[in-house]
Amino acid sequence: MSAGSIVVESHPADTLMRADRLPHILCPGCGIGSVVHTYVDAIAESGIPVNQHVCVSGIGCSGRAAGYVNIDSYHTTHGRAIPFALGIATYRPDLHVTVISGDGDLTAIGGNHFIHAARRSVALLVLCINNFNYGMTGGQAGPTTPLSAMSRTTPHGCWERPFNLPFLAQAIGASYVARWTVLHVRQLRTALLRAMNKQGFRFIEILSPCPTGFGRPNDIGDGLSEMQNYLRRCEVNNEIDLRAVDIDLTQQDSPIYVGDFVDVDRASFRPQVVHRAGA
Repeated sequence: MSAGSIVVESHPADTLMRADRLPHILCPGCGIGSVVHTYVDAIAESGIPVNQHVCVSGIGCSGRAAGYVNIDSYHTTHGRAIPFALGIATYRPDLHVTVISGDGDLTAIGGNHFIHAARRSVALLVLCINNFNYGMTGGQAGPTTPLSAMSRTTPHGCWERPFNLPFLAQAIGASYVARWTVLHVRQLRTALLRAMNKQGFRFIEILSPCPTGFGRPNDIGDGLSEMQNYLRRCEVNNEIDLRAVDIDLTQQDSPIYVGDFVDVDRASFRPQVVHRAGA
């Protein structure tokens, strides 16, 4: 230990993190840890009792999030985080259920669950950590991989048009839609707090570096280089037409639009069978 080291007995997030699960499995420069930290910060600030928060995740690097937070949490099968969370949110409307998922898990394998939960206005807060590829399984192209981007399965460049996730979420009925990056920690925390106190289906896309799976084959550099890319290219525009917020990280001159795009009131889904059961 150096003479200048700072040693503390505890950390403000200690009670909301499972320290016994550390060290984590995430690569150097990955942004998922920043998202988890911001999420537990928002839980602490929300004023909602901790025992009313529930975290559900699927499979993949982002799916590990539920294992690191010290609240009621569930690590479910690939693409099935939303239907699992739907059951909890529908039967226990007093709980605040958050789904933390990667772009592939949420919008490829779980794509139908995503669109129908939003259409029904299920009371879920869904965080999509978008790193533009299937990181855990080796860097294959996914539904958000930008056009012309290199990946393990697109060695000559991706030719499939990627999802524009904020536009999709708005079109299928989300009551709240935002996009931030892991660089925008304060804005993301504010968005989480805002979304935690709304009804219906709420969606936040969080752009995150994946230096191993996406940054390296696309010459983006390490995690810090991708964060500098976000710093240089991101433009906050809450009023923008969401048809215009496509992302191309491999082109250096196009803006990346971030902001709180949609905030409308829509009642949460409560099926009649649950009313009759008295839940």
